[in-house]
Amino acid sequence: MSILTKARVAKRPPTRSDADPLMLGAPPKLRRRPVALVASVAAVILGAVLSLWAWSATSTTTEVLAVRTVVHRGEVITRDDLMVVRLGLDPAVKTVAASRIDQVAGQRAALDLAAGGLLAPDDLASTVLPATGMSVVGIALAAGMMPAEPLNPGDAVRLVQTPGQQGEVTGSPVTVTARVVEVQAAKTADLTIVDVLVPSDVAADLAARAATGKVALVLDSRER
Repeated sequence: MSILTKARVAKRPPTRSDADPLMLGAPPKLRRRPVALVASVAAVILGAVLSLWAWSATSTTTEVLAVRTVVHRGEVITRDDLMVVRLGLDPAVKTVAASRIDQVAGQRAALDLAAGGLLAPDDLASTVLPATGMSVVGIALAAGMMPAEPLNPGDAVRLVQTPGQQGEVTGSPVTVTARVVEVQAAKTADLTIVDVLVPSDVAADLAARAATGKVALVLDSRER
């Protein structure tokens, strides 16, 4: 190689590949946006909370029966009288599951049912009271005219005509066999009102005797 060639090689300018690494430009810095980051985190948390709430709401609600229209005591309940509602209820609240709608339809209302109210098991009765040929008579009894033993619905009793405080018992007293329907204290006197179920043909006579206050109640055996 000639001296001229060496000189040219020595004077050749450095290429980019030969440049010092320190001379290369530094990579651009990413600009952080705190507001956008916070908004993203908040959106994720909100979505999780909403999902949890929706799952909780659907898993704790129950479909139950409610009354669509007014149904009076003794009337037959039809499907049109009922509607299905979804509610989150306390387990202590007694309701009728919506799946029983076909079983409920055709039963009778045990009491007056208001529109919009939830249906309870005690609102239903397979038969109406009183049934055909039977009557309910209310008897007002003082403390000495009935047992101290509390009476229960369904108890078998006898209503006996008494001769009064100054009378004497002559012969067999008039007696009517009955069953207790309901017992409650009178609001205006120290009396107990006992509703009893009796055959319709003796109901009027029993009511007339009870109005005189000369009727006593006898509780018969509860053995079945």
